[in-house]
Amino acid sequence: MRGEWRRNAVAGAGGGPYDPALMTPLPQLTTLDRFRLSSLDRYILRQCLSVTLFVTAALSAAVWLAQSLLPRFIDIVLPIGAFIAVLFVFNKLTSESELVVMRASGLSPLALAKPVMILAGIGFVGLMSLSAYFLPASNREFKDLQFEIRNRFVSSLLQEGTFTTISDKLTIYIGSRNERGEISGVLINDERDPQQPVTIFAERGAFADTTEGSRIILVNGNRQRYERASGKLSVLTFERYTLDLAMLRDAPVVRFREAQERFLGELFFPPGDLDATNYRNFLVEGHQRLAVPLSIFSFVIIPLACLLPGEFNRRGQLKRVLLAVVFALVFQSTDLGIKNLAASHYAAIPLMYVIDLLPLALGFGMLLFGGIRFGFWRPAAAVAEPA
Repeated sequence: MRGEWRRNAVAGAGGGPYDPALMTPLPQLTTLDRFRLSSLDRYILRQCLSVTLFVTAALSAAVWLAQSLLPRFIDIVLPIGAFIAVLFVFNKLTSESELVVMRASGLSPLALAKPVMILAGIGFVGLMSLSAYFLPASNREFKDLQFEIRNRFVSSLLQEGTFTTISDKLTIYIGSRNERGEISGVLINDERDPQQPVTIFAERGAFADTTEGSRIILVNGNRQRYERASGKLSVLTFERYTLDLAMLRDAPVVRFREAQERFLGELFFPPGDLDATNYRNFLVEGHQRLAVPLSIFSFVIIPLACLLPGEFNRRGQLKRVLLAVVFALVFQSTDLGIKNLAASHYAAIPLMYVIDLLPLALGFGMLLFGGIRFGFWRPAAAVAEPA
């Protein structure tokens, strides 16, 4: 039996002294009972989870509409959404005195943190699955599609009045284009052969699809080829010139996949013929994918460490809320700075894990030992009641 005792309700109801003989022992808690969620745990978890999903969806929509960077930025948005949710929910519980009742019922700060850590665990699993599979898979699909469009459907990329870069050394410009596929004011600059760059001008032209592929038919123009070695310029004037769009491809047989397209196994065990620069990029990308999901634990512990320790203040917790926001901003800035530093210095790679886990350790210490008493958190001295 545990060494804790419950006062008998009958003895306490009369206001008289409690009789130890009337005390009944509390049942001993098993290991399973310690991990079972109580109704209060489910209540806090439900509120934090709903606010986290709402904030994450709102921030993700903003990023999506602004720059179409999903899912790359979900690993940043989700921890921030969890931080905002925990800060909002626990500040709301305090302002409505629900947290005071929970504390008065005997729940410690660590017990109140249990549903929040479950929330962080759910987010961690989601972020790890995103980093390990969904992020590289989506990047790989996007890059493959972009590669195919650039090298097989060149005509679909061309926009009127715009210089379209097909590859690093190939640029096409068309002045106008109608619904029938006819174009005018055509300029093609081809520098894939640096010793003999070619420039083609044409008054008008049209796209044509054949059994052998897409072609562009140019009318009334000239083709200029400059030989750098001899300084000679060759000009060919034409009335009709057919250009195979397949000739405009600058595609290797096998496309090299960047670090963002690789799965974790490929990042930590790259091919042996990889150069030093790409090897460093692969290694840093792999460690970043492992370190980023850990940040959600630190993001959710920061508001708990700022709001739960100390005495309840009926005048509000604005200072504590602002302090939590400042800590989160400092943590996020430091975390991003260390990750950028690790991209060029191997020695900074272990710091990524230290920065992501340090707030978690400090936060648990504050919850366990009652937090740090700042000057503006000290409760007023108790006034003795007259006898």
